[in-house]
Amino acid sequence: MNTTRVLRPAPVTARRNSRTLALETIREKIITLEILPGTRLSENELAEQLGLSRTPIRESLILLAEERLVYVVPQVGTVVAPILLAEIETAQFVRESLELAALAESLSRVTPEDIAHLNAIVDAQRIADSRQSLTSFFTLDEEFHSALMAVSGHGSAWRTVAQAKSHLDRARHLSLSFTGMTLLVDEHQRIVDGLAGDAADAAVLALRSHLRRVFEDIAAVRATSPELFSA
Repeated sequence: MNTTRVLRPAPVTARRNSRTLALETIREKIITLEILPGTRLSENELAEQLGLSRTPIRESLILLAEERLVYVVPQVGTVVAPILLAEIETAQFVRESLELAALAESLSRVTPEDIAHLNAIVDAQRIADSRQSLTSFFTLDEEFHSALMAVSGHGSAWRTVAQAKSHLDRARHLSLSFTGMTLLVDEHQRIVDGLAGDAADAAVLALRSHLRRVFEDIAAVRATSPELFSA
């Protein structure tokens, strides 16, 4: 009797889930600057930390290289990329174009329920500010802008914004310690108030000013940590 066992490859779904886990985890660590620019990444160490095989780790690093979040250095290996200023400018262009266009359409579609939802997020941000919780605040900031875009009926467009702004998000994480959260919360409130009061000009001006503030913040961060950035 032939008792030889046939080893079958893992189901495609399982492999995909492992790659997704690896990609999302490593990406978040890079964007939140838990892993700093210039850090060498070891496939073996990452696989051990995440409890995965090297294959999903390697596949994730390839995808992160496409986002220009990592790059390969001959004789060195995979290294976390610096924050690229050109990528920030492109991401800001995409973000501002889509968010302002969405806001223009939201003015004729907004409901009291939408305003209540946005105000609830702003209130949660004030709590995060009082607790000095940068992580919670950043998550709520994403939720606010996603919800704001959803009012226009084009909420799925937020995925396009999110995919474009990985380098911008790294800079935003850095800038929170410079700008502080209170100012950003107040700007969010002005956007909601303009939307609630059917004040188109005020809402658009508040949102544009809010989105462009990141350039001032980045200038301040670069002055103290120039090694984290690259043109």
